[in-house]
Amino acid sequence: MDEIITYLEMTAPGELRPAEPVDGLVLDPVGHTSPLIRELHARIGTPHGWSSATRTDAGWAEWLDKEDREYRVVRFGGEAAGATDYVARDGGDVEISTFGLVPEFVGRGLGGYALTLVVREAWAVPGARRVWLHTSTKDHPNAMPNYLRRGFRTFDPNQ
Repeated sequence: MDEIITYLEMTAPGELRPAEPVDGLVLDPVGHTSPLIRELHARIGTPHGWSSATRTDAGWAEWLDKEDREYRVVRFGGEAAGATDYVARDGGDVEISTFGLVPEFVGRGLGGYALTLVVREAWAVPGARRVWLHTSTKDHPNAMPNYLRRGFRTFDPNQ
């Protein structure tokens, strides 16, 4: 089966339907030089065939060279449970370009609150008018339902 990519957006902060807080779950800012970024992408993406899981050193150098990208480690009880990043684009768009949990933390009720936290941060970017992301059939099956429960809706990027 071919990969199907779906684009999702929110166009106002009030569209966020937050998940219940999870004690001990936080987003920990890390710099673009942190080795955790590459490690977590591999751990999250390998089971789903993400291209970032097998990026070359040159590909990683190009990705990490974008200093305007904000990287966060999802931590639960102090342990690295996942990763997310977002970047402000022209026109007030904020793209959540990575979001995921490492396999041993999937299914523990953390994803909804972790997504709530990153969406709140994305809306806090000065001038934010839209928060968007994409998902695909290569992502975890819980990804799309989580995005929809938080208030994202699909859009056509070609319109």
